[in-house]
Amino acid sequence: MGLFQIIQKLAGPPLDEEASAALQAEQVRALFRNVAPAVVAAAAGASLLAALLIHLGVLDRVRGTLWALYIAAGGAAHVLLHGVYRRRRSPPAQLRPWTWTFTAICLAEGAGWGWAPLSLVSANQFDSKMLIMAITIAISAGSIPTFSPYLPALMSFFLAATVPYTLVSVTASNPMQQATALMMALYIATVGALGVIASRNFKEMVRLRIQTSHLAQSLKVQKEIAERANVAKSNFLAAASHDLRQPVHAVGLFVGALRSVAMPSEGLRLVEQIETSISAMDTLFSAILDISRLDAGVVDVHPKPFSIQPLLDRICLDHAEEASAKGVRLISVPSAALVHTDPVLIERILRNLVSNAVRYTERGRVVVGCRRGSALRIEVWDTGPGIPPDQQERIFQEYFQLGNPERDRAKGLGLGLAIVRRLTMLLGCELLLRSELGRGSCFSIAVPLADDADEALGDNDEASAIMFGRGLVLVIDDEVAIREAMAALLTGWGHQVVTAGSGAEVLARVVEGVARPELIICDYRLRAGETGIEVIESLRSEYNATIPAMLITGDTAPDRLAEARASGLLLLHKPVPNGKLRAAVAHLMQWREDQATEAYA
Repeated sequence: MGLFQIIQKLAGPPLDEEASAALQAEQVRALFRNVAPAVVAAAAGASLLAALLIHLGVLDRVRGTLWALYIAAGGAAHVLLHGVYRRRRSPPAQLRPWTWTFTAICLAEGAGWGWAPLSLVSANQFDSKMLIMAITIAISAGSIPTFSPYLPALMSFFLAATVPYTLVSVTASNPMQQATALMMALYIATVGALGVIASRNFKEMVRLRIQTSHLAQSLKVQKEIAERANVAKSNFLAAASHDLRQPVHAVGLFVGALRSVAMPSEGLRLVEQIETSISAMDTLFSAILDISRLDAGVVDVHPKPFSIQPLLDRICLDHAEEASAKGVRLISVPSAALVHTDPVLIERILRNLVSNAVRYTERGRVVVGCRRGSALRIEVWDTGPGIPPDQQERIFQEYFQLGNPERDRAKGLGLGLAIVRRLTMLLGCELLLRSELGRGSCFSIAVPLADDADEALGDNDEASAIMFGRGLVLVIDDEVAIREAMAALLTGWGHQVVTAGSGAEVLARVVEGVARPELIICDYRLRAGETGIEVIESLRSEYNATIPAMLITGDTAPDRLAEARASGLLLLHKPVPNGKLRAAVAHLMQWREDQATEAYA
């Protein structure tokens, strides 16, 4: 085994090819980064030492000058190599010649310093030898921070500068010089070990840096994979939701049309049961839609001052029957506080919290109350089983449920708390959870208090109060069942209905002379990539009028929701409850009448 192989073994365990190339590149950069100041200082020290010895008359001027020039030439060679390296910027695969050249220069410089105490002055000038050796020791010790990034370079310089004097001194006739040989051996062993340690530390530092870089890159790749998986999941849910909503929406429309058909009481009971089942499916679809809408950033916040107690009373009343059936007391502690936030979104948050508390509490009570402070903290306490500390963060993730391994749909989808977290972030409300196993949990949100000057606004449900006229309605949907169901429902409400499956088909009807419609109801996603926005714009252009229009969609993809919202059209999500559809039709019909009145005026 050669000297360089021994030295490399001392430097630490071998690295793989890629890491070794990266290490070598960093070693070369570190060597050249530190070398210039060190070799300039060494050359200056050599010149000063030679001048001093010549002045004292113990050193021949020519010999001293030549030696100083030799040391300076070694330093100049290092600086020149550095300059060439900076200009060429060789790739890592070609760096080994640079380290060999650098090491060869170190060996030559070290030999110059090692020769100095032996040959610059005569053998009987021991005090002069000690002066030269003291400077050599200082220079060799100073080489550690400069050359330690590459151990062969360090050892080439250090050993060449110190070993010659030690070997010669062992056999010297001067007992004092023999004694210094032992001291020098101890110095070589100690400082050499420090050099090896410094080189290993540098190598380990670079290794850790490389590993950190690889981990960061791996983390980035894993993050990209997770993001792609999340997008794929969202796309799958959007597609599945859209495809499932279509038949459910059609069934809802048919059931609504059945309401106007005379039938025995048993038939009416069955219709009510079908409506109940459709409502349950709509609840599940709505949860998925809420997540998609929140992720798409299309949920607007409309804050206003209102009294919190009527909202709490309404929520508790809606869940009172379920709680009573389980023997659980549902208590609302009265509060006179006025808050300033979005009443619709805050109600959705509190409904989810109260629903969860009632669902998971088998005995005891659920208490809903408020605490005043800089904000109003609305708290929902329960005496349920509690949540383990290691699960308290996971319960806010989508589709995660405690105590429902069989995925019983009666216990929900596991989206309620995910929606709660997103909504509280949207409203800027602090969400806290405190829970103790076997004793229960407390979910709380901090809601801004309203100013004293603000007046609480009451609920405003205008949909049921709007009276609307009759007129021609265009229905565009690529599903035959939905077109037929929508036609039956709207006809039962007294409208004339024209249906079509695409933009081309409805435009053909326009060419045939269909009168200008009073309302357009269009599915958002049609076949062959066509969208309801495009169809509505085409119809408005054909009739040269801003005809009232609405989009109906079963799509939950965030980008499509954002696009539909940006159109400014009224957007309903399948399956649309008949009451909600009727209210939307009434709203648009009323808007049309208002526009006509303004135009006449």
